[in-house]
Amino acid sequence: MTLPYEQERREFVRVRLQIPVRYKFLSKVRTGAAMDDVYEGATTNLGGGGLLLLGRIPVVDWIPELLMQKIVIGVNLLLPHDEAPIKALTRVAWVETFDETTMKCNLGLKFKEITQADKDRIFKYVIKVQMPS
Repeated sequence: MTLPYEQERREFVRVRLQIPVRYKFLSKVRTGAAMDDVYEGATTNLGGGGLLLLGRIPVVDWIPELLMQKIVIGVNLLLPHDEAPIKALTRVAWVETFDETTMKCNLGLKFKEITQADKDRIFKYVIKVQMPS
């Protein structure tokens, strides 16, 4: 007997891992101290197409603008045992579990601009993590 299942919609495989991420909100229309700050969060999963970021949003009213790509997020993440950080521009695909007391939430981020070399580093790392040791 076969059971129905939901097909994976992602283009790339993701692996569960926690990596520290430094990120910054970028917008052509918004200004202010919150836009100038660099924030720290962590991935909960990572793949060639994007990442899941557990991080802080400084202003709850930004959520619609994040989802409409009026605000994008620049990320820097350092893979374990790598010397240079991966830098990418991302867009928010979805927001989940927003906590109003900490202003933290899960942000599903899709890579918008990333070098092929950095994307290759992510692919290699994802494959390495999935290999039995």
